[in-house]
Amino acid sequence: MSLLLNLSSFGNPANAGNVLSRDEAYLLFTDWVKNERLQLHMKQVAHLMKCWAAEKEGLNEADQWRWEMAGLLHDADWDQWPELHCKKIIEELEARNIDPEIIRAIASHGPNHFGVIPETRMDKMLYAFDELSGLTHAYSLMRPEGYTGMELKGIKKRFKEKAFAAAVNRDEIIEAMQMAGVELETIMQFIIERQGAV
Repeated sequence: MSLLLNLSSFGNPANAGNVLSRDEAYLLFTDWVKNERLQLHMKQVAHLMKCWAAEKEGLNEADQWRWEMAGLLHDADWDQWPELHCKKIIEELEARNIDPEIIRAIASHGPNHFGVIPETRMDKMLYAFDELSGLTHAYSLMRPEGYTGMELKGIKKRFKEKAFAAAVNRDEIIEAMQMAGVELETIMQFIIERQGAV
């Protein structure tokens, strides 16, 4: 099954700045995503995107929501339409005249799967957070106290254990960090400190 999008442009430039309201985004989210584990993953990535946009990029609230929305909806079609993953949510957001930067970020969150290389900061950080967020959450589930007291050395150890969260592609995580120009340890610490709030 190929998930290649075979696209290089997304949405209409005239729609720059257009977003769903929070209510509209969550209505789409709950309508399309029934799997609670996937819902949690998407909420966690959305939270990380918002925090990074605010704390590291210094973006205003409107732009923080653009980043958060990309995180919230990046896997929206995976639950019910895995064979159309990325295609269906892109078509939906294009039909709703959403900001092409948000659509492009979603399209590039798995460049080795969808064939779209991350270019913008939003693109690169969504790719950087996606898999590593999942690995960190898997680690939290095996700890009695979850995220409380989690240390960087613990997640680094799990990252090196290929059998742990084996579905998480370590090579893609490393590639994502290189694209984003951020140290792996920096992102790990950022996730540890914020993801437990979701």
